[in-house]
Amino acid sequence: MSNINTQLVNEAGTFIKQFLEENLPEKFTFHNLEHTKYVVEKAEYIGKNVGLSEEEILLVKIAAWFHDIGYAIDIKNHERVGAEKAEDFLRSKGVGQTRIEMVKNCILSTQIEAQPETLMEKVICDADLSHLTEEDYFDRIEKMRQEWKNHSYKKVSKRKFYEKSAEFFQKYSYHTDFAKKELAPKKQKNLERIEKLKYMLEQKKEQELLEKAKKGKKSKGYSRGVESMFRLTARNQINLSSIADNKSNILISVNAIMISIIMTVLVTRFEEIPNLILPTLVFLLFALTTIIFAILSTRPNISSGTFNKEDIKKNKVNLLFFGNFYNMTLEEYEWGIEELMKNDEHLYSTMIKDQYFLGKVLAKKYKLLRIAYNVFMVGIVISVLTFVLAFVNI
Repeated sequence: MSNINTQLVNEAGTFIKQFLEENLPEKFTFHNLEHTKYVVEKAEYIGKNVGLSEEEILLVKIAAWFHDIGYAIDIKNHERVGAEKAEDFLRSKGVGQTRIEMVKNCILSTQIEAQPETLMEKVICDADLSHLTEEDYFDRIEKMRQEWKNHSYKKVSKRKFYEKSAEFFQKYSYHTDFAKKELAPKKQKNLERIEKLKYMLEQKKEQELLEKAKKGKKSKGYSRGVESMFRLTARNQINLSSIADNKSNILISVNAIMISIIMTVLVTRFEEIPNLILPTLVFLLFALTTIIFAILSTRPNISSGTFNKEDIKKNKVNLLFFGNFYNMTLEEYEWGIEELMKNDEHLYSTMIKDQYFLGKVLAKKYKLLRIAYNVFMVGIVISVLTFVLAFVNI
């Protein structure tokens, strides 16, 4: 049975170097041979400081050599692959199963959600995260950000990556007493650097968005299709309003004529034919109600016809509607229009408001007109029935 010695560790290192050179794609800019060598060194350093035996340190170093070899085969299960490769290698060297299991457990303990149990497992986990304490940490994670981009084919912004890094720093901590005492303060210092850079990038992003918004406001333009839309909508609403007014006029004219005829012909015959009184009154009531609703649908509603400069500056008044300016002087109206024309956003906002309120007026007009037609229709039916009943009873 082979002994665990420095020669075996060196052979493991030679095997890993050759394997990664032949099989690891160049897109792995962080999880590569350089990172593996770093973890091996840190595993020995931490192992000595926590009191591991010489053999335990050698076993942890072997585990460190194999812990990321799986990136060349299966990224998602790279720890499991590394454990299997380590077992094959150690078995070929005649290492006993007990020591093989110790190495495998060390490798599997580096899984992101795993909880190391033995001191050896805690050592390799702390070694794997030792880069969080380094002065050149930002150079290292820039390589990791590039690796993410190479692997996912999607660019990850520094701001977003720093957010993820900060979350990782806060979620994971060291396991050995030595690392908690010696490495944790350095890790905290780097976390503070990340938070500071993240804040600076957030401020820069906000500033860029603000400048972009300002630039957009200055250079914002609208297509001819938008202007055509406003013209077409305004024309349609004016035409619909004209149709409503014509319908109202028809109702008013018809009912007025019928009232005149009823008043002239039937009222004078009430003494001769008293049965006509009730149907005549019913007809007159419905006709008069129809006229009232028809008039209400066409009755204009005009506002004060004044505005002030503050209303114009805050875009609170619609100068496209005459009811908002007819009491103003020409000079005041010209000033208001000039202010409106200075800002395209306010101009189009005013046009939108004008369309909206035209629609509200039109909706009210058609609602009253519908009531007028319903009253007229029902009134005609009831009036005819009452006249028929009156003549039947004569």
